[in-house]
Amino acid sequence: MIAKVIVDVSAYPVDRPFDYGVPKQLVHLVEAGSRVKVPFGRRNVLGFIVGFSDTTDVPAGKLKDIAELLDLTPVLTAEMLEMAKWMTQKTLCYEIDALQVMLPNALRAKYEKKVVLNVAVTTLDESLQRVFGKRQISTYKLFEKEGLLAPLKRAIRDGQVEVITAVKQQGKAKTVRKIKVHDDKFFLQELAESMGARAKKQLHVVQWMSEHAGEEFVPAELAALLDVSDAVLKGVVERGAATFTDEETYRDPFSKEVQATNALTLTEEQQQALTSINAAYDAKRAETFLLQGVTGSGKTEVYLQAIQHVMNEGKQSIVLVPEISLTPQMTERFRARFGDKVAVMHSALSMGEKYDEWRKVQRGEVSVVVGARSAVFAPFTNIGLIILDEEHESTYKQEDTPRYHARDAAIWRSQFYNCPVILGSATPALESSARAQKGRYTLLKLTERAKHQALPSVEIVDMRNELHKGNRSMFSTALAQGIRERLERGEQMVLFLNRRGFSSFVLCRDCGTVVQCKNCDISLTYHKTSHSLRCHYCGYEEPMPTTCPSCQSEHIRFFGTGTQKIEEELHKVFPEARVLRMDVDTTRQKGAHERILDAFGRGEADILLGTQMIAKGLDFPNITLVGVMSADTSLNLPDFRAAEKTFQLLTQVSGRAGRHELPGQVVIQTYTPEHYAIELAQSQDYEPFYKREMKMRHRFSYPPYFFVVLIQISHENAMKASDYAHQAMRFIQANLSPQVGLIGPTPASISRIQNRYRYQCLIKYKVEPNLIEALKQLIRMYRTDWIKDGVQLFVDLDPSSI
Repeated sequence: MIAKVIVDVSAYPVDRPFDYGVPKQLVHLVEAGSRVKVPFGRRNVLGFIVGFSDTTDVPAGKLKDIAELLDLTPVLTAEMLEMAKWMTQKTLCYEIDALQVMLPNALRAKYEKKVVLNVAVTTLDESLQRVFGKRQISTYKLFEKEGLLAPLKRAIRDGQVEVITAVKQQGKAKTVRKIKVHDDKFFLQELAESMGARAKKQLHVVQWMSEHAGEEFVPAELAALLDVSDAVLKGVVERGAATFTDEETYRDPFSKEVQATNALTLTEEQQQALTSINAAYDAKRAETFLLQGVTGSGKTEVYLQAIQHVMNEGKQSIVLVPEISLTPQMTERFRARFGDKVAVMHSALSMGEKYDEWRKVQRGEVSVVVGARSAVFAPFTNIGLIILDEEHESTYKQEDTPRYHARDAAIWRSQFYNCPVILGSATPALESSARAQKGRYTLLKLTERAKHQALPSVEIVDMRNELHKGNRSMFSTALAQGIRERLERGEQMVLFLNRRGFSSFVLCRDCGTVVQCKNCDISLTYHKTSHSLRCHYCGYEEPMPTTCPSCQSEHIRFFGTGTQKIEEELHKVFPEARVLRMDVDTTRQKGAHERILDAFGRGEADILLGTQMIAKGLDFPNITLVGVMSADTSLNLPDFRAAEKTFQLLTQVSGRAGRHELPGQVVIQTYTPEHYAIELAQSQDYEPFYKREMKMRHRFSYPPYFFVVLIQISHENAMKASDYAHQAMRFIQANLSPQVGLIGPTPASISRIQNRYRYQCLIKYKVEPNLIEALKQLIRMYRTDWIKDGVQLFVDLDPSSI
């Protein structure tokens, strides 16, 4: 029996399955999707079994055997092995990278495996009883050493035992100490009779236990109940009346209780949307729905009721949200409806919590997973529905290897399980809208808010006019007046600025020097809390200089605005206002997102000030004013999606106002009020924006009319980076047809990050049969020759940003 194994080594020559012999004792135990240790070169490495064969090309006597089987139950399903192959083609990554991204970090780390009893030891196979003895937990290695993996696998299948993985660097799988009373009532009565009168307290405990044979208790609670000390309980255990056991328990990622909710009455539009989705599920049709609903139109309620329909049939659902900050609010809504049938997966959980949640999903103990991008790989085996909320968000695209898009992965899984996918958004990505127009997606529209409230009134303020009037403040007259009125009425506000820190850059007024990062070609941002300059790309930090580093002048000043500066200004102008700031700096600690949002929800602050993490998904009844401090931050980026991202962001943030009974107002401050993205965000009308932006994309040959591929090359030497980028472009030009558009190579918009100079090339095409093969050859050249010279190259077949 030959096992095909992908080894955990990300290198070009080993990006293929290797043949290994299966030792006799493992023949009936190995399965595709299990992890193994295999000899590779001079060491044993981790690998994944991806298949089996009866024959091998390896010469006789040269075939090595699997050294160790790590999983009796596979960690990857047959579907995931298929999906890894698809992802390898789709993103041009190594197969091992595609396999690893589907697993929690705990399964990639150093771990120790233990076998835990779920039943009385006497019900086990005799050979297993011998290993356990009187213990509830034994190490996996003991069973391996005794050659007992086959009976162990049978016991796992029958639910008598389970194998748990304790992550070494994260401590152990979490356990609670229990005391288990002996199963035999008569044994306990005999023991009580044989005990002398001197051990009064122990006798009292044993007599009590004879009425509770086989039951389990927490030692501290039992000691309090019987009014005895821990030493007395220990003495009883030593006499054999009970045993101490360590029972595994899940870590709880949820920090608070939620009130159960019932399904709401749907509007006519919501009901129509739900009926279409349920019909696709009932017909077992892999249909992709684009649920386009204005902010506050009740998309989440449609999701909840669609999931309920799927759950009633015993199927599972995956819900993806774009930001970690959205996850607590979203998770609460799902937990309130579905209780402990919900698991949560996102990067803010500890390694142990992630592993516990993953195991709940793998064991089928939950029916719904809510999480960020990587939750699309939740190891469900009976999926009935996949939902992407705010589907237009760029965070659904992974920016490092493997560069997958969660939307593509969701659609692939839906086709595997023949179930529907819902892509929900008030402002869908242009590509999604274009696919809906072509009929590739089914468009469902919610044109009214769920409670029939009016959309908020939006006022656009030209900050150039404010300057002419002599207002040099960050707050326009309209916004300042709006804030004062809300403070008087006790209503809440959201202020949005997509730039953290205190000021964008520090400049010398004498010589014009801007203090730059020493590793990146970008100015340092001033952070007032630490009185330091920080690079938001590589993390470099230095103290704020008192004089100019170039000319030693003392005329060194802050320019531009960040969230910290606005917070300070708010305290000056509105000293009575209670402000909460939510950005990367204030949410570094675990659970910080939830704490800030909870405090705001309880009315402990008047103003929530933050970056794009507050722009979407938030639903608070008392928010009546939204202020956008600068709409131009994202508009002037050198990216063909700049206008689309600006329109989406402004529409999303505007939708936080007036979602309940109180009417909402939005003030957008800008220096370019005439730009169509800002003009059309005022009316929150997607259709005219879609038509206008599609004309621009057509004119300049950008998606969705053309596909775009980004090739980026970096090197510590600027000349070498340029040279290899030109070589790459010449190779592509020679291997693709003449109608393919090529741009570059040019320096990237930030030409140096972490002391590496970056060049990029752009390929635009409609149909190009040779593209994938040409790119694979380019990557082959890079991996075999260029890499030795310190070059880094990456290819992104569908960049979310250039």
